[in-house]
Amino acid sequence: MTAPPETLDVEAMQALVEKLVRTGDTKRLKIVRDQLKAAVDRRTAMGRVDRWAADPTAWVHDRLGQTIWSKQREIMESVRDNRKTAVRSCHSSGKSHVASLIVSWWLDAHPPGEAFVVTTAPTTAQVRAILWRYIRRMHKAHSLPGRVNQVEWLIDEELVAFGRKPADADESSFVGIHAPYVLVVLDEACGIPDSLWIGAEAITTGPWCRILAIGNPDNSDTHFYKVSQPGSGWNALRISAFDTPNFTGEKVPEKVAVSLISKEWAEEKKMEWGEGNALYNSKILGEFSVDSADTVVRSSDVAACRVDPEARYTPADLSPVELGVDVGGGSDETVIRERRGLVAGREWRIRTDRPEKIAPLVLRALRESRATSVKIDSIGVGFGVIGELRNAASRHEHNARIIGVNVASNPRDKKKFKNLRAEMWWEIGREMSAQGLWDLSAMENADVTCAQLLWPRWFLDLQGRIQVESKDDIIKRNSRSPDNGDALLLAYYNGSTPRIRILR
Repeated sequence: MTAPPETLDVEAMQALVEKLVRTGDTKRLKIVRDQLKAAVDRRTAMGRVDRWAADPTAWVHDRLGQTIWSKQREIMESVRDNRKTAVRSCHSSGKSHVASLIVSWWLDAHPPGEAFVVTTAPTTAQVRAILWRYIRRMHKAHSLPGRVNQVEWLIDEELVAFGRKPADADESSFVGIHAPYVLVVLDEACGIPDSLWIGAEAITTGPWCRILAIGNPDNSDTHFYKVSQPGSGWNALRISAFDTPNFTGEKVPEKVAVSLISKEWAEEKKMEWGEGNALYNSKILGEFSVDSADTVVRSSDVAACRVDPEARYTPADLSPVELGVDVGGGSDETVIRERRGLVAGREWRIRTDRPEKIAPLVLRALRESRATSVKIDSIGVGFGVIGELRNAASRHEHNARIIGVNVASNPRDKKKFKNLRAEMWWEIGREMSAQGLWDLSAMENADVTCAQLLWPRWFLDLQGRIQVESKDDIIKRNSRSPDNGDALLLAYYNGSTPRIRILR
């Protein structure tokens, strides 16, 4: 009696197929052919394991026909050699691409049926549109095993990888995943809540399991910051713009070079944000910022207000709709910012100090936003803009309230603050950021505006009152005025700070 096909090796199965063809046993032939295919696929997969499991760089070169540059190679080798790897990276460093390479290598070069990958990110859109977009492209381009949909990878109809944004507080989201070779990828790691780090640790206790945490170092008040520090037990790596091929001269294909951070972009952001600003440190240097004691608005607080562009709000949360106008003088821009209740929105800008040219832009913003009120810095040119808008109201061109705000005037709390400017920066900029009272995640021109929120410093005057440094002093340090930040504060100013907390 012939041995059961499942116990035969590939060569024996091939011989059995030939015999069944000769005898015309079509029913059994189909069964054996399916088993032969599975056995061949298994042998092929084990061949990949023998060849590439210990050499991810060779896998990229031989299997994909691609070349990776030095920092990408360092990351892949760290995942191979270390149970936990944390990578803090500058903007446009190819971090999502290398993460997709690691996911694909893990499933292709480890024993079939024994490898599993879990990826997560702060939002569903980030899971689907960032890392898994790269995974889908790679799978399609290089005929990797199985099939990949939006956020799942299946081999022989068995789930071997998925991307998910679990509930923030659900550390049990990953429970039930058991495999000798588990890889967890924490993408955009600053936005991953502590509970999910605990869940990732829980399923990667085996000797061949790995965790890769990767992202921009936006917020020092996070678990990502902790694991990036010496002595954390993680192999912590950093990618600065100055480590990338466009800066070092390392030879890479042109299509790779154009996708990486450029010298021109880095120089532009240095001018926009200021060298030493938290955004410059994060997106150029790939480094965390620790807020100094004299900074009015803390970078960690602002970063926490930019986490979730998918937040859902009630109509009440999106009301009122108001505009703030910081009127530029001299070479400064006039900036108009929109608030929709909790959510900071659009921006309009013009470089002029002539009221008759600024007022039409404010009218346009009113039409487009349907705002019910406009708050305008009334000092200097702003006084003329207020006049133009009130004249426009008399001509029935709008029905919004026009409110002049003199930031040099007395504050509500005269014992605590030097003037209204100090009170606004403290109670709106600092406190609303610290308490999550506004959502800056979908704000137009967000990077520039958030960078400017971090510029002002504070000190105590001779009477022990809080004073915020002047615009002139800020300009001396940063070569430009915080127009965007001032306009945002005006948009939210109403004589008192709204105490409505964002629910995440």
